[in-house]
Amino acid sequence: MYKHILIPTDGSEVAEKAVKTGIDYARETGARVTLFTAVPEYRSPSECDVRAHKVVSFADHARNSEVLARRILAPAVERARAARLSFDTDYVESNQAWQAIIDAARRHGCDAIYMSSHARTGLSRLIHGSQTVEVLTHSDIPTLVVR
Repeated sequence: MYKHILIPTDGSEVAEKAVKTGIDYARETGARVTLFTAVPEYRSPSECDVRAHKVVSFADHARNSEVLARRILAPAVERARAARLSFDTDYVESNQAWQAIIDAARRHGCDAIYMSSHARTGLSRLIHGSQTVEVLTHSDIPTLVVR
């Protein structure tokens, strides 16, 4: 039985399936939950950005990242509160969500990860990649994939 699960979400309907499943499991077993998301890292402005006066400072990016992360996590937080779970939230700025998920699970001492899969195949998978496949490939933490 898992005692502390990480539930990563990008706020999508697909990710919501894992959020629901993970929270249901935690409610039934008394497991602790960490809700997690990864938001994009700071991107250095291009010459076009500079000329168009669209440069975002590090501080503004950090504030925007926190707002975005809170917005992504809000539905999961609401669901966890309704289930009366013991939970935390966390986010990082990372362009490699799969690595951020693994790092978060380790940092928080999670013994399982619940995540969804978009079940992309072919060209779509090649273009968009699969964060779930990367987590499964690179992590030694048990990972439940919800489809």
